[in-house]
Amino acid sequence: MTINSAGGCLASRGTESNLDAAVALFHSLSDGTRLAIVRRLADGESRVADLVGELGLAQSTVSAHVACLRDCGLVQGRSQGRQVFYSLTRPELLDLLAAAETLLAATGNAVALCPNYGTDTGTEVTP
Repeated sequence: MTINSAGGCLASRGTESNLDAAVALFHSLSDGTRLAIVRRLADGESRVADLVGELGLAQSTVSAHVACLRDCGLVQGRSQGRQVFYSLTRPELLDLLAAAETLLAATGNAVALCPNYGTDTGTEVTP
């Protein structure tokens, strides 16, 4: 899997190093909307319409993020009539999310305070 210049996911074309694949995986999960979709799908399959209602986002936004996750191989669709139900493709993704929660709990505010990617810009990190 690779990420195009617009930040979208593309299927692999050729060989990539393991590091490149890991970068693409974490990049696919780095968007808050995609992470919210993955967390929701951890509870079971869902339609885009359901995700729109639960996340309070536009249908086009949710569809684009679901398509990215699908292109990255993290989400799959199951057609039922005219509806498509999406689910996670790999249970290992739940293990990754659990490991991330454990790491975040262990590091406290350090990640949130990161000057490059943090969410709390008003406080400095003290080593």
